[in-house]
Amino acid sequence: MNVSTWVWLVTLAALIIMLAVDLLIVGRRPHEPSMREAGGWVAFYIGLAMAFGVGLLVTAGSTPAAEFFTGWLTEYSLSVDNLFVFMIIMARFNVPRQFQQKVLLIGIVLALLMRGAFIAAGAALIQQFSWVFYIFGVFLVYTAITLLKGGENDEDDFKENILIRWAKRALPLSSSFDSGKMTVVTETGKRLFTPLLIVMIAIGTTDLIFALDSIPAIFGITKEPYLVFTANVFALMGLRQLYFLLGGLLARLVYLNIGLAFVLAFIGVKLFLEALHTNSVGFINGGHGVSWAPEIPIWLSLLIILGTLGIATVASLVKSSRDQKKEPLKTSA
Repeated sequence: MNVSTWVWLVTLAALIIMLAVDLLIVGRRPHEPSMREAGGWVAFYIGLAMAFGVGLLVTAGSTPAAEFFTGWLTEYSLSVDNLFVFMIIMARFNVPRQFQQKVLLIGIVLALLMRGAFIAAGAALIQQFSWVFYIFGVFLVYTAITLLKGGENDEDDFKENILIRWAKRALPLSSSFDSGKMTVVTETGKRLFTPLLIVMIAIGTTDLIFALDSIPAIFGITKEPYLVFTANVFALMGLRQLYFLLGGLLARLVYLNIGLAFVLAFIGVKLFLEALHTNSVGFINGGHGVSWAPEIPIWLSLLIILGTLGIATVASLVKSSRDQKKEPLKTSA
């Protein structure tokens, strides 16, 4: 797929405009969006992603379109899982609901910047060193095993890192979020940082960890930097509204980690097999490709990922529904 410079520029300009609109909405009127408002925005961004995929189908063919949809679905699912950690951070620091939109929006901007940097670095590595797919494959399988060992999402999924602990000790902090700004001036004229800064540090460092998981996963689906970037953009846009739309439903997706673990392990194995098939590492098969290593087609990857996430979601909702029905029985007993 040959993407011209002007296409990149138009894409980046559209992204900046959408972020600017979001910033104006949140900046002018900090509030907790209603279900109707949040649902409308989520539907808009999903529709936008669908339209972009159809546009790729018409202009570039079925393979780029399938790669985009597969990558977007994978990144979107990982983002939904990430929202649970964001919920824990908001609760841990007692962020008022009307300021949570601002925190999420800045978190999304940070995530886009970090992922953009990782995508550029990953594309350069892949172009120069094909063996990097072996590393990506092993890393994704390791991440999948870690997810399985971690079990269901809980409050232990977030721990204050060294940067957060240092900031809380070293910076002059107020006890109030005030009007949702980063700093506040006291009656004595002293300028203090609000807890919002600590929350931003927590969100930013969490975004960094998430990027380390998601970028190898998307490169396991497509090597085209433009598709990797746009899949990430569409997965992150609307995440702020999705946070408020899902609400308590996030806690009911108890099997999402298992589904994501399977998806990451599948992509990791796919990457490893692809690396074997196009092998150029000297100590593996004399630097030649391994003929028995199959190449998994993108349509099959899409079906497997879609099916896995669908089963995990339905199974989660069924289990949560059964658990809720058992609760009154335990209480009455």
